[in-house]
Amino acid sequence: MSRREEYEQKTEELLEPIVRENGFELVDVEYVKEAGTWYLRAYIDKPGGITVDDCETVSRKFSDILDEKDYIEDSYIFEVSSPGLGRPLKKEKDFKRSLGEEVEIRTYRAIERQKEFVGILKEYDKETVTIAYEDESTQTFKKSEIALIRLALDF
Repeated sequence: MSRREEYEQKTEELLEPIVRENGFELVDVEYVKEAGTWYLRAYIDKPGGITVDDCETVSRKFSDILDEKDYIEDSYIFEVSSPGLGRPLKKEKDFKRSLGEEVEIRTYRAIERQKEFVGILKEYDKETVTIAYEDESTQTFKKSEIALIRLALDF
């Protein structure tokens, strides 16, 4: 396990009780470097959406734990935010919640000269994702082929 993965996993373990006690869901945690700065980001959600006050509540409570545990060697910025409308499907619960919904899939490589696909999420397992198109045909993708899968945004 990489250092990044260790930091993300430890953060999830420590953050989950705080998020749950406030009635939120911990969607994801990421530890990434952007423009030379490390960021530890927690994405939270709740039915009806997350407010700035919700993010602040979680951030304040967790900042004390981060200071106390001090398990991240680098200097970094801690952020709490909503996953937003274009939230990617990453975990089992994301796929389960999105069954029957329209999703957008982007693949690493072109499949039949195409890299973007939109359809209804019909099935998934540890290895694959199956979507159905308007004409009732289906297509199955290996998860290893998928660069991004998220709920489709209709404007």
